[in-house]
Amino acid sequence: MPFAIGGNQLDTGYEVDNSLRFNSADSPILSRTPSSAGNRGIWTVSVWVKKANPTKRTVLFGTPGSDNNSTMSFIFHQDSGVRFGVNSFNVFTTTNTFKMRDPSAWMHLVLRIDTSQGSSDNRTKFYINGERFTNFDGNNLNSISNGFQYGWNNTILHFLGAENAGTPADFMDGCIAEFYNIDGQSLGPTEFGETNDNGVWIPKEYEGSYGTNGFKLEFKNSGSLGTDTSGNGNNFTATNFTATDQTTDTPTNNFATLNPLAIGSNTNKAYSEGNTKVLASGGSNPWKHALATIGVSNGKWYWECKAILNGAIILGVTDANTTSSYEDDALDEGVYYRNNGNKYVGGSSTSYGNTFANNDIIGVALDMDNKNIYFSKNGTYQNSGDPTSGSTGTGALSVSSFSTLLPDVLDSDGGDGWQLNFGNAPYSISSGNADANGHGNFEYAVPSGYFALCTKNLAEFG
Repeated sequence: MPFAIGGNQLDTGYEVDNSLRFNSADSPILSRTPSSAGNRGIWTVSVWVKKANPTKRTVLFGTPGSDNNSTMSFIFHQDSGVRFGVNSFNVFTTTNTFKMRDPSAWMHLVLRIDTSQGSSDNRTKFYINGERFTNFDGNNLNSISNGFQYGWNNTILHFLGAENAGTPADFMDGCIAEFYNIDGQSLGPTEFGETNDNGVWIPKEYEGSYGTNGFKLEFKNSGSLGTDTSGNGNNFTATNFTATDQTTDTPTNNFATLNPLAIGSNTNKAYSEGNTKVLASGGSNPWKHALATIGVSNGKWYWECKAILNGAIILGVTDANTTSSYEDDALDEGVYYRNNGNKYVGGSSTSYGNTFANNDIIGVALDMDNKNIYFSKNGTYQNSGDPTSGSTGTGALSVSSFSTLLPDVLDSDGGDGWQLNFGNAPYSISSGNADANGHGNFEYAVPSGYFALCTKNLAEFG
């Protein structure tokens, strides 16, 4: 059966249609300065996050300033814990007790503030996927005095996706969805999420009020990504984003990406665009896996890869249980198509199809029901292949020796690599093709009976 390395968010009546992809190399940032102050001591932030870089220091949201009341930030640390801080001190940290390292899963974070509470433990509450987190390794909750006034909801600059102390820095890597700010209310996670019948924490539509500086960012408008849909009109300015940063990878339909934590993937590789782009960064033995977060053992699946080519690159599938990281061994455990036109089956290289070059789009149609794989170049299937031929496998390469497979790409020289489109394309699509379930956005038509690698489709085969 199909499997996902991270958690699957399935079966919800409330659908999240879009998320916003942050690519730190582009210096992306959302910013807003409120025209009037709201409630600075009582507020709630709720947001869904899919982290891309598990070890990079990035800032989710905050306010700049020069004193305790104005400088504030919520940070993902290098070691993947989190820090919520005000000016020079940490309100809490989880850097040793809790690691947010899964690049495949969406997680729900709620920060609940009420400085009017008599007990310091109740002035700051933090929740992860519906559960209150209290096992902090650093806890200065008692430093937040009764009646403390944050810079949040004040008439100063507010940042999402970066930190600012004069110049924006520590830009976010990954995707965010359903960013709520509730001004004047301290709310628990059940206002924004719920547990479904499968025991999975999923989004729920918020039905309450927002307050003066409250907002809801759904990222539905690709031409105005900072639009507030709460009705308050508290819009953010989106800087250094493009329309392709609006994605359909969401907490209610989680798409495959590449996995920088997989074997071989974290050495001599540079990941970006929410783990949908990978480049060889040079060094010795650059031929290493870049594996997807979702593998399959049945069903029919389709994805596309756009070549970034200076030297040599390879794409295909590999055994989900592979323990090999280098080309010499890795190619023995999968089926691949190389830019020189050759195929690799069981490590043997023979002639297969056309060569491909920079910006060519290679389609992959994987039929696990009949144990066949097909490769296309710019919409034309190689070896006279026909993915719809079923058990006859016209023009297919066999994957019969494998029970479960992961999408895989390899590259050699520094700057060589791929942009992966599992339906959440990191590049502009000129045609726009979804699968039969309406999922994904591909350059070329999805073969009949094949589907994008996302949790909505995986649920049909579960």
